[in-house]
Amino acid sequence: MENLLDISFIIESFPTILSRLPITIGIAVGSMVISLFIGLATALIKIYKVPVLSVITSIYVSFIRGTPLLVQIYLVFYGIPKVIYYLQIEYGVLLSADVNSISPEMYALMAFSINLGAYLSETIRSAIESVDRGQFEAAKAIGMSPVQMMTKIIFPQALTVAIPNLGNMFISTIKDTSLVFIIGVVDVMGQAKILGSRGLAFFEVYIAVSIVYWILCIVVERLLVRLEKRARRYERGIA
Repeated sequence: MENLLDISFIIESFPTILSRLPITIGIAVGSMVISLFIGLATALIKIYKVPVLSVITSIYVSFIRGTPLLVQIYLVFYGIPKVIYYLQIEYGVLLSADVNSISPEMYALMAFSINLGAYLSETIRSAIESVDRGQFEAAKAIGMSPVQMMTKIIFPQALTVAIPNLGNMFISTIKDTSLVFIIGVVDVMGQAKILGSRGLAFFEVYIAVSIVYWILCIVVERLLVRLEKRARRYERGIA
């Protein structure tokens, strides 16, 4: 009688799956860092209602939030090469750019950064707007420039509010990286699919990869809890 579960295959698959963990973490961390800049810029544009740009950012946020991440990955993967070819042929620019040299990991990083940037913009905007208006007025009263006011007064307080949402989004991003195999990125999930097809043991490898994601998210969650507690202590110290 065939065994329901091949425990030995699950155990043996862990080292091979874990060998791709740096790619998963790299895409998640890299896109999070880039998207923080995108989200901050988008949030400030919407807060200060910059002409034209505020309309563009609103369309950008609405489009990203209204379409699946899977579709956005495909749009980046197939769209960017077409744009580069078009610019090369029609305008003679980017002649040295070779789309074939762009790795699938880079496309995945771009897609996740664009996606996260839209969601983070709303998180950052709400965090900034949660700061008491008196803080803005006090900073202006003592002669602080807008940059000084934001970096020294507003951002530290807004960060404390934003950390839980930022942490949740980072954990979601780690799990969403399982989609990148569709464009040829062999990450943790991709390696699991390859192993499953070789040994015809898809159930076992999916159990193994789910355990990897589970443990990784638990570790990240614990680190974020410590970071939030540290930020709260800093906030009480300021008070």
